[in-house]
Amino acid sequence: MNIVAADWLPYQLAFKRPWQTSRGVMTQREGRLLRLRTADGLIGWGDAAPLPEFGISTVAAQEFAEECAYLDLAAQRQGVNLAQYLSGEPAPQSITVNAVFGSIFSVKPADIPAGYQTIKLKVGIGSVAEEIHQLEALSAALPAGCRWRLDANAAWSLADARFFIAACRNLPIEGLEEPLAQPSQEQLRALQQDASFPLAIDESTHLLDDAFWQRPPVRRLIIKPARCGGLLASVALALRARAAGLEVVVTSSLESACGLMACAHLAAAVAPLSTHGLASGEWFLSDTGAGLKFLNNGLILPPLSGLGFSYGGLAKH
Repeated sequence: MNIVAADWLPYQLAFKRPWQTSRGVMTQREGRLLRLRTADGLIGWGDAAPLPEFGISTVAAQEFAEECAYLDLAAQRQGVNLAQYLSGEPAPQSITVNAVFGSIFSVKPADIPAGYQTIKLKVGIGSVAEEIHQLEALSAALPAGCRWRLDANAAWSLADARFFIAACRNLPIEGLEEPLAQPSQEQLRALQQDASFPLAIDESTHLLDDAFWQRPPVRRLIIKPARCGGLLASVALALRARAAGLEVVVTSSLESACGLMACAHLAAAVAPLSTHGLASGEWFLSDTGAGLKFLNNGLILPPLSGLGFSYGGLAKH
């Protein structure tokens, strides 16, 4: 592949409202787009958006962007979209995604949207009792068939996690990510046995050893490709997870439209029937280019070869 030019385009994207987790509050997202040009006029794109507090170093983000840009070019040369290039099979035209609401305390019953079957909330921010009370109030306003996907971002002790899970037994919970501040496989396995919904590993990648794969302690694995070594490493990880009987869910790391597109292609390639955490672009006041199109709770992949990203500077949502 004859690359004749490469440049980095920095961006700074403000959120429509603060993004709050158990690890703090963010009001904007910073990163850089990588643009590669070939001698015959093709352009490949990648997105580098470090997030050290969630395991995405500057180096990891840059490697993700470089790999994505090269894979974008390779897929364009074959005349297929990136999802098909990654899977070797025809890709679905759309995938299902959950709505992304942010902090449990920032949501009011009137905010609950129509169309989505799964709504993600960040928990582990206030006391367990306060969050259960809020979750009960929100659940009373939830449309029929809709469920909560919760993410504690490793906030709780074992006792608090047990208490929270027990209190959720009769609530419409679709899953819970990273409940423990210091997780072990034994503790997660015990929690999963008590839970009526899937628990998920996300940032606790240090647990993914041979013992984990032989007897997974949870039912779901969250894959963020920028943290997992890139798109190809994420494909391999997803295949291993599915072979072990785990559900695979791909989520963004709050990248811009470019990185979000890469995550969407990965999701379509490795887990087309899952509900993925890829509606995060709705949080930005502006973006780096043409975003993915949403239809109810579905995300539509661009009908183009490669990544399908179209740079637009800072395109308004």
